[in-house]
Amino acid sequence: MRIACLQAACGATGVQQFLERLRTAARRAADEGAELLVTPEVSIGGYPLQAGNLAEASGPVDGPQCAEVSAVAREFGIAIVHGWPETDGPDVYNSARLVAPRGETLAVYRKAHLYGRAERTLFTPGAEAVVQASFGGMTLGMLICYDVEFPEAVRAHALAGTDLLLVPTGLMRPWEVVARTLVPARAFESQLYIAYANWTGDHGGLSFCGHTTVAAPNGTTYAITEDREDLLVVDIDPMVLKRARASTTYLRDRRPELYA
Repeated sequence: MRIACLQAACGATGVQQFLERLRTAARRAADEGAELLVTPEVSIGGYPLQAGNLAEASGPVDGPQCAEVSAVAREFGIAIVHGWPETDGPDVYNSARLVAPRGETLAVYRKAHLYGRAERTLFTPGAEAVVQASFGGMTLGMLICYDVEFPEAVRAHALAGTDLLLVPTGLMRPWEVVARTLVPARAFESQLYIAYANWTGDHGGLSFCGHTTVAAPNGTTYAITEDREDLLVVDIDPMVLKRARASTTYLRDRRPELYA
């Protein structure tokens, strides 16, 4: 399965501006043969989070914001992962949604590990550790940004059979080590692919470090190393998964009775 990860220039944007960028990225990804496009954390609304953009971007999973993304997926025949502030009654979640090429919702994940005072003020933490969907003959899972920095969260996906972990993120400087070192380590130690799509650039006093990465279970990594908006296109190979899991047997050799 071929996937594309959008590394987007940061800045709070309106919903229509985001949809124009998404349409451009979806067209390019589809033209390059990608079946799935992954966008950064809170891609509807953008970073840094501002009250006006947050209010415009917020809505339920069956709201107009998600419906617009579904229309883009149908237009280009490509699955899309997008982030947005999901409302559910009085609660607002930092959520990611996986949309099928025909526009239907395949999965919604709510960020469980909220980072810093701002996120804890704006959002309610999610309560479901492992969210999965089947697509392209593979089992896809989702985490968001800070979640992937917890080895337990990634290992839970590995034990549940996730093949490709989709991680919209908003990683800032000086934490480039997460993208460069930790994400590849997570993919290797839990024997799955990780697609990590980040913002880049400076805005509103925040500096996002880019380095959008796809890490394979055999230690191979693909990344955008320049600080620019771009698309990372990578083939996810089931045979790489099979061979890596056969040769690196962490999941089989673990002794959970010792870790409680």
